[in-house]
Amino acid sequence: MARNIYFSDAVRSEQKLYENIIIESLKMYGQDVYYLPRTIVNENRVLGEDVPSQFNHSYKIEMYIENSEGFDGEGDLFTKFGVEIRDEATFVVARRRWNHTVGSVNNEITGERPREGDIIYLPLSNSMFEVMHVEHEQPFYQLANLPTFKMRCQLFEYSGEDLDTGVDAIDDVEISSAYQFILTLSGVTGNFDVGEIVEQTLSSGVKIKGEVAGWVSDTGVLSIIHVGADDGEFHLPVDQLTIRGTETNATGTVDSVVEDNQLHGNEQNEFFGGDFLDFSEANPFGDPS
Repeated sequence: MARNIYFSDAVRSEQKLYENIIIESLKMYGQDVYYLPRTIVNENRVLGEDVPSQFNHSYKIEMYIENSEGFDGEGDLFTKFGVEIRDEATFVVARRRWNHTVGSVNNEITGERPREGDIIYLPLSNSMFEVMHVEHEQPFYQLANLPTFKMRCQLFEYSGEDLDTGVDAIDDVEISSAYQFILTLSGVTGNFDVGEIVEQTLSSGVKIKGEVAGWVSDTGVLSIIHVGADDGEFHLPVDQLTIRGTETNATGTVDSVVEDNQLHGNEQNEFFGGDFLDFSEANPFGDPS
């Protein structure tokens, strides 16, 4: 037989009260984090990935870290190839707060929920976590509604993504870790600004563009990242040609080009210091001879 029509667990006033209690609890016991939606630039439909992802916006919102005794995952992994930090965390956010803060209409965010591939920056540990899975049915319809999103995340491993969020602690990752071209300039008129786009026109008419990561006026050294060309092919910056800033109109002639992959020797996704390993040994990860 059908259920009793005179009893219902979908009372709107009770749902609203339950949701308000959750939001208040998250504001009391949660952490302020920055949610960074991913912008897909050029999706590889064969492998199902987007190599040059961009993160151009940040939204401050409170989330609860479900891992009360520390991060999950495999932790610090020591191998003969170096050190990798494999921390994992589960973040809980109120659905209404996410819709009002991140999914607001004027934010131009597609979708009605957090997306896999987005990033959560946790100032508490100064680390970024990539959303791997979004669980939207826990707790499971206790009052015939779903008040939260639960995001299972892994520590983010930077691989050349474009970070222009307006949060210095986040954007500095791009400057310190992105693949850079170090250009030595001469005959410079004006100063380049960090973050502006510079361009160089080749003899074929192809324009090479990059983002300024650093500029030292005393030595004429210009560091640029995210280098690409308007013909869709890979080109290196060329010496003996002029390069120009699109905002400052500063110009200079390129005398030399040096590539810097910005890879650290001991880790992949977190600065890891200390003298616990003696790299003067032939095999610091193996047994002593």
